[in-house]
Amino acid sequence: MIIDNVTLRRERSLLVLLGLVCLALVGGALYLQFVEHEDPCPLCIIQRYFYLLIAIFAFLGARLRGWTGVRLLELLALLSALGGLLTAARHVYVQSHPNFSCGFDALQPIVDGLPPAHWLPGVFKVAGLCETPYPPILGISLPGWSLIGFVVAFVALALSLWRNRRAR
Repeated sequence: MIIDNVTLRRERSLLVLLGLVCLALVGGALYLQFVEHEDPCPLCIIQRYFYLLIAIFAFLGARLRGWTGVRLLELLALLSALGGLLTAARHVYVQSHPNFSCGFDALQPIVDGLPPAHWLPGVFKVAGLCETPYPPILGISLPGWSLIGFVVAFVALALSLWRNRRAR
């Protein structure tokens, strides 16, 4: 029982850390948008949503006192990380094929039609094109960094779920 409580406390602390990292990544994206004037494309905005979903599920999971709820919210965060991973992989593909578009005309009205785009248009409105290459950071493109972030979140959540699969 004591070991289980210690493990649950550690798990909840790790979820808080994951949530903070995801919020920091969204903060970095906002810095690039508003300070460096790098306009977000539809795939960028979708990745923001996935990072925010991971953070929300992580923070909610950290508030729970039982394993069942924590595991459920970790699973939802894992699915969000998978969605973000696929979106970021698509963005990397689009940027590595310069003549290929992300479908700005098709995705833009959908992304701009979501409620957060009306609540916070400066954060969630599409303003750029997916194929626009912004300067890399440490030799890696912005979609590449996002892909790395989603892979790390996915692996961390998958390992956590696997490690604690027998917890009650």
